[in-house]
Amino acid sequence: MATDLIDINIEDMIYEIRGKQVMLDSDLAYLYKCTNGTKDINKAVNRNIERFPDDFYFQLTKEEYISLKFQTGTSKVKGRGGVRKLPYVFTEEGVVMLSSVLHTKVAIKVSIDIMNAFVKMRKFIKTNLLEQQYINELVLEHDKDIKLLQETFDKMEVKKKINTIFFDGQIYDAYSLLMDILNKTKKEIIIIDNYAGKELLDILKYINKKITIVSSNIDDTLIKKYTSQYSNVIFINNNTFHDRFIIIDKKILYSCGSSFKDLGKKCFAINKIEDNEYIKIILDKI
Repeated sequence: MATDLIDINIEDMIYEIRGKQVMLDSDLAYLYKCTNGTKDINKAVNRNIERFPDDFYFQLTKEEYISLKFQTGTSKVKGRGGVRKLPYVFTEEGVVMLSSVLHTKVAIKVSIDIMNAFVKMRKFIKTNLLEQQYINELVLEHDKDIKLLQETFDKMEVKKKINTIFFDGQIYDAYSLLMDILNKTKKEIIIIDNYAGKELLDILKYINKKITIVSSNIDDTLIKKYTSQYSNVIFINNNTFHDRFIIIDKKILYSCGSSFKDLGKKCFAINKIEDNEYIKIILDKI
């Protein structure tokens, strides 16, 4: 800094407007020690207007000026008053050009100080952007970790919900879990239950999927009446199985300790069987 500008931080006079780093004409007039303030700046520009295209030099809109006043004040250099008209601002290139057309004793020295300030500001902004990028990447990585944890907890909750023991009287809860299992179906349901009856068919008639019931005791009259009205269920007479099973899309297997007509009437459990090899074994026995 020049010795007479030792207490002035030029970086504080650089603002960002329209995505560009700029300086106010009043601040430049002060730094360049223009006798007539911004009038000298304007005269120098007007005499050389062809050297100041819009990306070097432009006038603030009313909204931009008001926003600048509220955010930072029109200048941080003491001793100057307000403005009667909207100020002009100079980009870094505009400041370089201005120093070449201004004729003041401090123009060269001050211009060097100003250029150094622009360089510092660019480094500061670049550093902040890199730090922000690093923070954003950390946040994104943490979001992924949190999402993974949440998915793990959700799976644990689902598993906990499915592998459930029901006690006498929990009829609705048992029915609700059965519906949750059946609603996972995309194509096909296979139900193995030697005591399948009207209660189960009352549930299945609303499910528009291919359904197979494997049973040895279902009433022929009930089958005839059901198939006369609904076509979503086929019946297989098979006495191979003792326990009850549900197979979803030939991929997911559940075991049930109670006949589906007696859900919630006595203590029983519904469990998901994780070993999918059993699915093929059961299917081969149907």
